[in-house]
Amino acid sequence: MKRFTISPPVAALLLAVVLFLLSGLLPNGYGSNVKVAISQATNILRLAVFLGVIAAGQTLVIISGFEGIDLSAGSVVTLSAILTYVYVSGANEKVFVALLISLAVGAVIGFLNGAGITYLKISPFVMTLGMSGVVTGLVIILNHGNVQGKVAPIMTRLIARPLSPGIPIPNAIIIWLIFGILMWLLLERTTFGKHLFAIGVNRVTAKLSGVNVNAWKIVVYSVAGLFAGLGGILIAARMTSAQPSVGLGYELDAIAAAVIGGTSLSGGEGSIVGTVIGAFIISTLTIGLSILGVPDQWKMVITGVVVIGAVWLDILRRRRRA
Repeated sequence: MKRFTISPPVAALLLAVVLFLLSGLLPNGYGSNVKVAISQATNILRLAVFLGVIAAGQTLVIISGFEGIDLSAGSVVTLSAILTYVYVSGANEKVFVALLISLAVGAVIGFLNGAGITYLKISPFVMTLGMSGVVTGLVIILNHGNVQGKVAPIMTRLIARPLSPGIPIPNAIIIWLIFGILMWLLLERTTFGKHLFAIGVNRVTAKLSGVNVNAWKIVVYSVAGLFAGLGGILIAARMTSAQPSVGLGYELDAIAAAVIGGTSLSGGEGSIVGTVIGAFIISTLTIGLSILGVPDQWKMVITGVVVIGAVWLDILRRRRRA
């Protein structure tokens, strides 16, 4: 008798749907109100977009097989969001330059992470954790706890609001679709993607095949930092005020999304789809906990347990395959 099995992406998608349906049964949930349910789903999707962009960087780092994660992502998000908020100061014409600054700052921090891991032989965990402390400290030093600025109207219109009054689809989702297509092309149709998967599968074989493993390690962390910077400017579009804690917890949520979805699938397309599903699951969990009034510190505890559980289940699945 053939045993019934559910593939990881389908299981993850079903879990996301179940979590959303259960959130409607919670106190202050949407209940049987369809309009509220649609509004809540839209809010979850919008949050998943921001998280998905950051999680894409974590997914690249994990796929590359360097036994590391980027714990500096949350601090980069904070720095990027605050730089955007302060520099733009409500001026539409400054948004593009702010975007370039955010991407450059994120990439430079990622480059430093990669260089430290590669040439100083510092473990990825220690290097990125230390960099997180450095960036967080710089944020506090630069703004002295008092951030003055304003989000530009075009940022709110392009990111936080719907496509049109008759089409209640946030522009953020369209941005994610474009981002997802570009990520698929990057992983499936470029040398970057081919070398990334080759290094992840077998680093020694990739090196013997002529791939500069050290250089690609730096590139991967630089791209992860760039994505965190992009996530920061997307989050900035929703801010009414900038706080040094705006990116707090995003590194853990991004790792959770990457572990739950992206790393359990194969190929560039699978990785991106999995990351989207993982981001939706974590976003649904976050909003559900907020509805219940769970404090932020307990949200981090629960997310950490989810990450550990997801990794453990993935290890069991791989052992059964072996």
